[in-house]
Amino acid sequence: MTPDKDIQRFLQVGHAEGISYLVLLGIAMPLKYFFDLPQAVRIVGSLHGILFVAFIFMIAWLVVQKKMSILSAVKAFVLSLVPFGTFYLNRLVIR
Repeated sequence: MTPDKDIQRFLQVGHAEGISYLVLLGIAMPLKYFFDLPQAVRIVGSLHGILFVAFIFMIAWLVVQKKMSILSAVKAFVLSLVPFGTFYLNRLVIR
């Protein structure tokens, strides 16, 4: 069974947010602190912030549409705070 479009979009935004978080932590922050390039964090951090807010809105949208339980929404939020966490969203959606 294939997930509907809202859930597919949620997973896509989640993966993009997860990748931006890893780029922020693994590339932009070392550039800032080891090579004195603070604009890397400014650019990647802004992109990550936009994706994070979009991810939170997607969670809220799915809860309002009754496609996600409150418990799953809390789990998705917590996963977004952990590096590599959003890559486990597929398992959360399947349940």
